[in-house]
Amino acid sequence: MPALEQPLKSVLGPATAKVMAEHLDLLTVSDLLHHYPRRYEERGQLTHLADLPMDEHVTVVAQVADARLHTFASSKAPRGKGQRLEVTITDGSGRLQLVFFGNGVHKPHKDLVPGTRALFAGKVSVFNRKLQLAHPAYELLQGDDDSEAVDSWAGALIPIYPATAKLESWKIAKAVQTVLPSAVEAVDPLPDSLRDGRGLASLPEALLKIHRPHTKADIEDARSRLKWDEAFVLQVALARRRHAETQLPAVPRVPGPDGLLTDFDARLPFTLTDGQRKVSEEIFHDLATEHPMHRLLQGEVGSGKTLVALRAMLAVVDAGGQSAMLAPTEVLAQQHHRSVVEMMGELAEGGMLGGAEHATKVVLLTGSMGAAARRQALLDLVTGEAGIVIGTHALIEDKVQFHDLGLVVVDEQHRFGVEQRDALRGKGKQPPHLLVMTATPIPRTVAMTVFGDLETSVLDQLPAGRSPIASHVVPAADKPHFLARAWERVREEVDGGHQAYVVCPRIGDEEDDPRKASGRSPEDEAEKRPPLAVLDVAGQLAEGPLRGLRVEVLHGRMPPDDKDAVMRAFAAGQVDVLVATTVIEVGVNVPNATAMVIMDADRFGVSQLHQLRGRVGRGAAPGLCLLVTEMPEASAARQRLNAVATTLDGFELSRIDLEQRREGDVLGQAQSGARSSLRVLAVIDDEEIIAEAREEAAAVVAADPGLEHLPGLRTALQALLDDEREQYLEKG
Repeated sequence: MPALEQPLKSVLGPATAKVMAEHLDLLTVSDLLHHYPRRYEERGQLTHLADLPMDEHVTVVAQVADARLHTFASSKAPRGKGQRLEVTITDGSGRLQLVFFGNGVHKPHKDLVPGTRALFAGKVSVFNRKLQLAHPAYELLQGDDDSEAVDSWAGALIPIYPATAKLESWKIAKAVQTVLPSAVEAVDPLPDSLRDGRGLASLPEALLKIHRPHTKADIEDARSRLKWDEAFVLQVALARRRHAETQLPAVPRVPGPDGLLTDFDARLPFTLTDGQRKVSEEIFHDLATEHPMHRLLQGEVGSGKTLVALRAMLAVVDAGGQSAMLAPTEVLAQQHHRSVVEMMGELAEGGMLGGAEHATKVVLLTGSMGAAARRQALLDLVTGEAGIVIGTHALIEDKVQFHDLGLVVVDEQHRFGVEQRDALRGKGKQPPHLLVMTATPIPRTVAMTVFGDLETSVLDQLPAGRSPIASHVVPAADKPHFLARAWERVREEVDGGHQAYVVCPRIGDEEDDPRKASGRSPEDEAEKRPPLAVLDVAGQLAEGPLRGLRVEVLHGRMPPDDKDAVMRAFAAGQVDVLVATTVIEVGVNVPNATAMVIMDADRFGVSQLHQLRGRVGRGAAPGLCLLVTEMPEASAARQRLNAVATTLDGFELSRIDLEQRREGDVLGQAQSGARSSLRVLAVIDDEEIIAEAREEAAAVVAADPGLEHLPGLRTALQALLDDEREQYLEKG
């Protein structure tokens, strides 16, 4: 068996291997070699015994003056068999006591005889009002000319590993030392040309340098090399998927010159923005090819993604196919269905009296529909009567069959499991084209790392007539009168004929009572207050500062019909203030709503706040978003809210969000929920490496799709893509 594939059990013994497997997910020698130090301690410059600082790690050179072995009785050694070695050392400036206990006394008792000179390193503590080092590390010095040995030992960099309570860093370091000789057998995943061209160290050299660096430059060399491994192997996985997709057949969908799309464009009461035109052209170009389109459409909140997606769906219907739009919630599916039917008018009345010449049918399919309506919808799909279907997960069920599915549009990708998208794609006779929409702008590097197999289109222009949104932080604890003013502002908006949202983190019914929930965050613990709830806040507002206004609630656990009724009433202007959870976060479109108050805003992520804010300012009147928080001025939460208040640029905000959360969350899903495979690569900081690795990967895969000539890269890919991840990427 190759040395790197050996199970740790056979190298380190079963006890240590068991802890490593259970707590650190390390199973083989290779796993352990890729468990990199988190940071490095320096033993530090030599300290004179006269100037020892308390509680610090020190290194001293001194001579043993005295060594005594004591026996004592203790609970562990009741018959006086306990042993303690006390060694006194001196360097001329002062004296210091060292102590060793138990089985650890034998070696030092033999080594540290009076007159011996040595280096000692450890943490200074006090016992019986005397300074001491307990169980220090030491290195004996031979001969007079030991200044070089002293310098190199004292200056050594001690690796500190990600550890657990069951396995300290120094035990991991010891285990790494045991397997480090095997590093020479590490097969290099990087092609020689790439490595030489960029002056990168070989993999065995990088592994030696990261675990046993002599200088800080060694660490730098090793890290830059290992970052390349991570970026390149991930990009090769994505490039191979892109390549495989181009090999699949798909039906080209080219709209006719005077069909449904032309009629629809003629009906639009406004002109498309340059961005919408450009992105539509990219999509139409992809739809016309004989390979399935795989495109990510990301755009600012309110940039008109739905319109672009609808034009793509109409193009496919024109070409004789059907389009399906998958939405994450029923509220959203109903909302999309309503707005699509409104935008299309008589073009959505195919087969009905009064329907236009090129009209088609637009059907809705959700889990809570009545049996008769559902039967009719399924019939319209299988006969091809319905050109467009909008639905939730209900679309994925086995019973749903299409006449000729040509395009799948997935809204808010991050809310869908890969299996669900895959199941819907499997409903086409040939793989349908795929358009993924996301309203959470993703920094370019994350898009390249997580959605690297999708071509990306970005809408960053807002349509004309969109109003600016003013955002302000309301520090409710420091300045209660600011909160009172916030409710006055809501009343002013309503008096001016507009409507408002109030968003809370929690529903407030029995089921989500945080007093029953465990695992509260440290910030929650610090505040000792559960997050504000819709049901409580709605009552307080209706009886207090918003008395006399029409206040309604909306949350995810309401029956679907009730939710829809409330949304319709709000959209029709029959409700002044909607107190809701984040069910309104995505896609809800009420142009007359101009104000939003977000309670406990610090409990939401940056991207989520940006999403929520995008629900106001959708009409001609300017929008107002108030972020209410009780967090103190200096807290990280307040800085986050200030960032949201000062910029409307979603890409900038998602960068801030990512810097705060690190990439584990972002890649969590891309890595099939397994731990992120990135150990040294930081998605935001290593932007250049990721971009360059993507180019290199594309070139390698184009030249050798099966990686026949790169066995090392094939092995690294297998390690990155265990079966679960491989399937995840397959289904993408």
